[in-house]
Amino acid sequence: MPTQVSSAFRRFAATLREFTLAQRTVAIIGVAVLVLGVAALTMWATKPSYTPLFSGLSATDASSIVDQLNTDGIPYQLSNGGATILVPKDNVYDERLKAAAAGLPSSSTGGYSLLDKMGVTASEFQQSVTYKRALEGELASTIEAMKGVKTASVRLAIPEETVFVSTKKDPTASVFVETQNGVTLSSDQVQAIVHLTSASIENMAPTDVAVIDAQGVVLSAVGVGATGSADKQASDYESRVRTAVQTMLDKVVGPGNSTVVVAADMSRESAQQTSETYTSPTQAPALNEAVKKETYTGAGGSQAGVLGPDNIAVPAGTDGKDGTFTSEDTTRNNALNKVTEERTIPAGAVTRQTVSVALNADATSGVNVNDITNLVTAAAGIDTTRGDAVTVASVSFNSAGAKAAADALAQAEQQAAAERFAAIVRLAIIVGGAVITFVLGLILYARRSRRQTRESIELGELSEAPAALEGTAMPAGLEAPTVPLLIAPPPAPEPPDGATAEASRRRAEIDSLAGRDPQKAADFLRGLMDDRQPV
Repeated sequence: MPTQVSSAFRRFAATLREFTLAQRTVAIIGVAVLVLGVAALTMWATKPSYTPLFSGLSATDASSIVDQLNTDGIPYQLSNGGATILVPKDNVYDERLKAAAAGLPSSSTGGYSLLDKMGVTASEFQQSVTYKRALEGELASTIEAMKGVKTASVRLAIPEETVFVSTKKDPTASVFVETQNGVTLSSDQVQAIVHLTSASIENMAPTDVAVIDAQGVVLSAVGVGATGSADKQASDYESRVRTAVQTMLDKVVGPGNSTVVVAADMSRESAQQTSETYTSPTQAPALNEAVKKETYTGAGGSQAGVLGPDNIAVPAGTDGKDGTFTSEDTTRNNALNKVTEERTIPAGAVTRQTVSVALNADATSGVNVNDITNLVTAAAGIDTTRGDAVTVASVSFNSAGAKAAADALAQAEQQAAAERFAAIVRLAIIVGGAVITFVLGLILYARRSRRQTRESIELGELSEAPAALEGTAMPAGLEAPTVPLLIAPPPAPEPPDGATAEASRRRAEIDSLAGRDPQKAADFLRGLMDDRQPV
């Protein structure tokens, strides 16, 4: 071993021997913590990254896939109550291929893959039922892809087409949705499910879809639409109109000098309306035209007459004409424009609204109430034909409540500021206490280390102490000197060898000890002298 390395090991071993029991304990604990930290970091860095192999599995399929993973020796993790299986990322594709070869997962919602299993001998009823199941499976898979949806099931009621009824029934759908733990579907998500389902089926209206969650709460009912949608629309409409009017009044009379209340009535009924309109095209040729013309030419002369009243023959007079006449009849079919319009009137139309505005009389004494009324009417979109009304009044505002609210806000702000200051003080005390404790610990540790350094001279090293203090008078009643004990250094020796060098080193250490702590050196020498006295 090289000299430098061996000397380094010797110095390290000497340093360890100089440690006290407490220092060795702290060092061992530190080394153990470091080793554990390195081991934990290594395990975390080498841990494989898990990714989903399959999700939404039934209990039977999950058990079969777990058996396959155990057979292959692949580690796995289960989540979502066992419905999702996670495997290391490097093994995902291999295990999916093996599962597909084994026909796993066997149970699924179906979808259009059901049509692949249909034989050529399937009846019309089987084809209809299979197609409906395929639509239900595709819709359920699409709804399950929405955020927060755990499971979805769709049931379609599609009436058969027949010519033996005068009216045709519209198809309806029922959607069951189970959400993840702690997730609640918003109204927008319910509307999305309703419109997604209705748009996927021909002749299905959004009001023909019912949505129910796992708790049995009806989120959307057939014929009504989303539950509470009319109330939400009314609330949104009132908030929008109130914000617009309030913003305008704040610019006119100043903030805090007006208040606005909007009440809107929304229609909760939906309807279907069909209308036909006929118009004549301008400068358009006729579709077809028929002209009938007749001409008769008579010989003239006397006539026998015509029957008069009571069937009595009355001789006809002669007017000099020959009895010729001409008849012309024209039939023309003109083109007509026909417009057939079908409209769906959804629920949520505004049937009537009222706007009430109160102005602070103390701050708006010079404001014309009629002008404010006209502004509010235009800003709120008031329609008098449907019964809308606007009321503007100038009244004195009650300032006691505002003052109390301001005082409460100020008190709350002061309390919050006091709590923040108290938190800062607590943090400062904790930090200061920790710093003071740490500093005191360092001071005590330094003093103890210094004391241990002073006491670290072994008895073997002090065997030369009497020789080093030769010539010094030490009476029996020696007291500790009040001034540092001065010991003349020995003369510079010749290049020492062996025992001479060791003795010189020990004398130097004793001199250093006497110079640092005369009290302890005197006590130590007194003890040596007492030990040397004969008994």
